Amino acid sequence: MFEFEWPWAFLLLPLPWIIAKIKPQPAQSPQKIRMPSYAALGGTSTDSQSVKSKNNWLEILIWSLLVTALSNPSWLDDPITLPSEGRDIMLAVDLSHSMAEEDMEYNGRYVDRLSVVKAVLSDFIEERQGDRLGLILFADTAFLQTPLTRDINTVSQMLQESQIGLVGRATAIGDALGLAVKRFNQKEESNRILILLTDGRNTAGNLEPDEALILAREEGIKVYTVGVGSDGRRNMGFFSMGSMGGNSIDEQTLTHIADETGGKYFRAKNVQGLQQIYAELDKLEPISDEDETFRPKQALFYLPLLAALVFWGLALIIRAARQWRREN
Repeated sequence: MFEFEWPWAFLLLPLPWIIAKIKPQPAQSPQKIRMPSYAALGGTSTDSQSVKSKNNWLEILIWSLLVTALSNPSWLDDPITLPSEGRDIMLAVDLSHSMAEEDMEYNGRYVDRLSVVKAVLSDFIEERQGDRLGLILFADTAFLQTPLTRDINTVSQMLQESQIGLVGRATAIGDALGLAVKRFNQKEESNRILILLTDGRNTAGNLEPDEALILAREEGIKVYTVGVGSDGRRNMGFFSMGSMGGNSIDEQTLTHIADETGGKYFRAKNVQGLQQIYAELDKLEPISDEDETFRPKQALFYLPLLAALVFWGLALIIRAARQWRREN
C-alpha cells in the first residue's frame, strides 16, 4: 500500500504563489518605460510569452516534486505477524568451592561439576529460541550476571566465563532464590521459571531458603531444582576416599522448594541426569501475549527528489542554451 507519512506537507504547494501575491512591488518611475523581462531573449512577444509559460510549468513541476519528497512517500508491504510466545527462565548456578570436585563423568573422563553444568546448559540455552533467559551466579551471596533477555548468545557467554570462587566458597541458596523473585517482580506477566543448580546445602547468605520459598510461592514462580554431584561411589583410590561431596546435597530442601512451587527436583549424577530437564521444560505452556504485527516499510522520498534535481538541471541547461543563443 502506498502512503504519505507527512501529507500535511502538501499545504506548502501554494506557498510560491502566496509569496508572489503579498510581495511588495517596487515603485516604478514615470520617466522610465518598463520593459518585459522576456525582451532580453530577443524574441517576439508571442514567442516570449510561450517561453515564459513553459518556464512557469517547469518551476511548478520542480516545486511539486520537492513537496512530494518532503511528504515522505512510502510503500507498506503486507502485515507480518510476529509470534510473542515465550517463557521467562532464570538460571541460578552454584559457584561454590565444592563445584570444583571432579566426580562427574563426561566424554569418557571425570571432570569437575561446573564444567558439566556449563556443557549441558549451553545446549539447553541454545534450544531456548523465543524464551527470555537470565543468569544468576551464587556462592557466599548471589548476584545477577545477566538480566532476562532474548539475547541467548550473551547468556551462554556469561555462563562460560563464570569461574569457581568468583563469589566466594559457601552456598547461598536462599539469596539466589530471593534474587530471582526480585527480578521476576519487574515482569508484569510471564511464565516465571527458575532453574536452580547446586551441589550442596544453604551455608551462607542473608535469606533462608524457607523464607525465599514463601516469596517465590506468592509470586507464582515455578522452581526446578537440580542437585549436581555423583553418589560418592567413584573408585578414586586410597588417597581420594574423602571425595564424597555428592552426599552433601540437601535433597530434602531442594525437593521441598520444587514441590511447593509446582516444579520438580532432579538429581544429576551424570550428564543424562542434567539433560532430563529438557523434556520437562518442553511440556510447559508458553505465555501467550497479543501477537505483534509488523509491516515492512520502504521509503520512496528519493524518487521525487531525484526527479526534481533532474528537472532543475534541465532548466539550467535550457537557460544556459538561451543565454548562449542571445549572445551569439
